[in-house]
Amino acid sequence: MRFIDTNVFVYAVLKPTRELNEQEQRLKRASKAIFKRVNEGEEVVTTVVHLSELANVMEDAANLTFSISFVKDILLKRNVHVEQVSDTDYIESVVLAEEKRVSSNDAIAYLIMNREMVEEIYTFDKHFDILDIKVVRL
Repeated sequence: MRFIDTNVFVYAVLKPTRELNEQEQRLKRASKAIFKRVNEGEEVVTTVVHLSELANVMEDAANLTFSISFVKDILLKRNVHVEQVSDTDYIESVVLAEEKRVSSNDAIAYLIMNREMVEEIYTFDKHFDILDIKVVRL
């Protein structure tokens, strides 16, 4: 099982409002391929924090109705495991974020992955390259 980061959903689903450069087109294609794998049943894990982040981005970029519908669809997928995050987890993530110079949400993903023994992550966030996990970019 792999962790799936917010940016994969964002790149896969949101329609651009401008022409994408070559790098952005590559990210979009890769994200769609990952999203297709999830829709076909590949088991992935994420957190309530990452779903909240996704909901906020989707609402801002699209609209509230789309955001709610999309997050609800993710929550209803049996192959998407959503992990809870406690206040203690978040405190640990802030300390790790400061130490490693990554965002607190990236640090949360890293901590939850370690707790759940998940060794790989789908992401396009370069911060994960400095953490000791395998980044999978299709």
